[in-house]
Amino acid sequence: MAAKFRINKTVLLVMLVIIAGCAALATRDLNQKFGETTPTNRASAISSAVNAAKDDVYHQTVKPILEQRCVVCHACYDSPCQLNLSSIAGIERGAHKDLVYDATRFNAAKPNRLFIDALEIQQWRERGFFPVLNERKQNIEANTQASLLARSLMLKQQHPLPDTTILSNQFDFSLNRAQQCPTIEEFDGFASNQPLAGMPYGLPALAPDEHSKLLTWLAQGAKMTTEPPLADSELQAIQKLETWLNDDSLKMQLSARYIYEHLFTSHLYFEQLVTAQQQPQFYNLVRSTTPPGQAIDIVASRRPYDDPKVSRVYYRLQPVRATIVNKTHQPYPINKDLLAKWQQWFVAADYKVAELPSYQPEIAANPLTAFVQLPVNARYRFMLERAENTIMGYIKGPVCRGQVALNVINDHFWVYFLDPDLVTNDKVEAFYLAQKDNLRLPAEDESSARAINWPAYAKRQGNYLRARSDFLNSVLKDGRHLTADALWDGDGTNNNASLTVFRHFDNATVVKGLIGDAPKTAWVIDYVLLERIHYLLVAGFDVYGNYGHQLMTRLYMDFLRMEGESNFLAYLPPEVRRAEFKDWYQKAGVELTQFIAGDINPFAQPTGITFNTDQPKAELYQIFANKLSQVQPKRYQLENSSLSVNSQALLQQLGKIKGKAASLLPELTMIMLQPTDSNLAPQLFTLIRNSAHYNVNSLFKEESNRDYANDNMTIVNGLLGSYPNVFWHVKETDLAKVVAMAQQLTNEQDYQRLLNNYGVRRTASDFWQFSDQLNAIFNQLNPIEAGLLDYNRLDNR
Repeated sequence: MAAKFRINKTVLLVMLVIIAGCAALATRDLNQKFGETTPTNRASAISSAVNAAKDDVYHQTVKPILEQRCVVCHACYDSPCQLNLSSIAGIERGAHKDLVYDATRFNAAKPNRLFIDALEIQQWRERGFFPVLNERKQNIEANTQASLLARSLMLKQQHPLPDTTILSNQFDFSLNRAQQCPTIEEFDGFASNQPLAGMPYGLPALAPDEHSKLLTWLAQGAKMTTEPPLADSELQAIQKLETWLNDDSLKMQLSARYIYEHLFTSHLYFEQLVTAQQQPQFYNLVRSTTPPGQAIDIVASRRPYDDPKVSRVYYRLQPVRATIVNKTHQPYPINKDLLAKWQQWFVAADYKVAELPSYQPEIAANPLTAFVQLPVNARYRFMLERAENTIMGYIKGPVCRGQVALNVINDHFWVYFLDPDLVTNDKVEAFYLAQKDNLRLPAEDESSARAINWPAYAKRQGNYLRARSDFLNSVLKDGRHLTADALWDGDGTNNNASLTVFRHFDNATVVKGLIGDAPKTAWVIDYVLLERIHYLLVAGFDVYGNYGHQLMTRLYMDFLRMEGESNFLAYLPPEVRRAEFKDWYQKAGVELTQFIAGDINPFAQPTGITFNTDQPKAELYQIFANKLSQVQPKRYQLENSSLSVNSQALLQQLGKIKGKAASLLPELTMIMLQPTDSNLAPQLFTLIRNSAHYNVNSLFKEESNRDYANDNMTIVNGLLGSYPNVFWHVKETDLAKVVAMAQQLTNEQDYQRLLNNYGVRRTASDFWQFSDQLNAIFNQLNPIEAGLLDYNRLDNR
């Protein structure tokens, strides 16, 4: 309920004069005209900002525009020029010329994480960030002409998108494009060379009313009032949880450390305080040098297990004060049932903690060493309880995007988990402990690692797999571990028992349940594998690390993928396993050949399943599906839509497209479908392309490993994914035509004709209206899980 914004006519007149004389101003010395830049100029001018709600122009008028038009491209580490506009702190921090995603750097870079590595504007300036707001004299002219944000918006108004369907090569939307990050002193030359680079880049300009509101706000000093205080109910819930987490006992200190190291990327919220159709208050779980009741003083370490440099850390809840964006959003509900389980697993369980583990990398980077005193069952149960969130950590956690981490997985696969009861005995725990050296992780080498260590990790992984095979065959002689009984069934109620992972080139999605047609590969994950995935790609991954750290992470993930796949293959008849493995690794590189030369997968033990067909993999999928049938979520099923049965059947046909036609479609197509019944709201769907590969273990051969003939599609009800490539806007009456056109795609011209009729390209005149409607429906249907989509991957086709 934003208050009506009153635009001062005098201010607008001055702004028009300024815009007209912009070219003349471009050559003038900013320092001479507006004084030298310093954050104190701005701080002094806005210190008297009125906090009354009726005068809160930023939250009521400006912030919604910034979110819908700017945050959709400027959030997280992959934001152009590191300009993160999702919070007041990010806007004040400004931009930086260095890339965060740089896999070539020899030494680790200095982390620049909002709310963590610096808190004051001057600290960010010392780290190389430059302002996007005016930090010179504070007057109307300076606040626009010395503001990068204002100049970028005005440049767009002066040079709107060309009147063309597909933008020319002047616009570079490639993933690793050379970024143009001019300071305000460099902006005149930049604008002269790149007149079409105004903001929003490569998208339609803001509407006149939106532009006027932002420019008026900027001209008047870009005042941003602080967030309102938390409600008493929130404060009480925080106090209760922080008190429990920070109990003085060694048992609780170790347990809280474990909980924190697994939830530091999540957005916690109190389920009992959620109001219908409203987004809850989210929190980050952080380490602080101060106890509950005092102001949080964050321990700004690279990794959650690094030495905090203090004798005692406290685990605190820090309110999330940034716009929720889908690509980093991991909602994690806290409720009575969960807290009771935590109490049972970590406090009431019969075990003792003699002393707390050290923070030395060789200890802290390996959870099998650091948390050896915690029962394995407690650790495994904790991760399984919210398995989707556990796996989501390496998709939405410290990377935002990550081809280095993600080109190591197939585009579509299912995940199952071993029953925790299988690891609830002394022999299993003793075996894991005995293997701690073989299970060391690359993060022990911290952020400036050397990739030459790979052979040593390969040898240890091979030793572990052989030892694991011998152990299971000798100790679990009943063969239960190779039957469907070995799978965790969610205890009959938990729908985290199976997951589907979709990879979309450099980003990915994980959802609960078995989604889509039977995939080429599947994983079966046990405790040790799940723990190592988390500590390799989440807790131990440093996005600011050097090339060696990132390369070692990628190479080690090969081991973990093959381990999960081998666990699945072990349920098949022995004679089928090798053939299936060979099919999954066609044209494999020498690195895989060397790794498996030691016979890490003997595939000799008999399966405990009797197969009755000549399609054992398909039969195994069905056996597993039957086992987990009671905990299969229906959220993404097409029948959950409000469309007619006939329309649902037509949509199903989109999910059956394969081969050439599928390869012409993008990774993620988000569809808004207008039902024939005008009383029904628009329906949202996602069409996902699953790119086939001969193998995914070759680090530098993504394109040469593509198996286009076996590309296929999955269609789901609702929005899935964070980075849409294209939007379709379709009437239900046109659905048959759309399906026919998609099925008959044979070349790029066919695809362009499809978009000409039903696409909402980045150049569409109604792009922003469509975007607003789609995001509004997404948030209405999923007020907790939704977040703003990211438009950095929108196609230009």
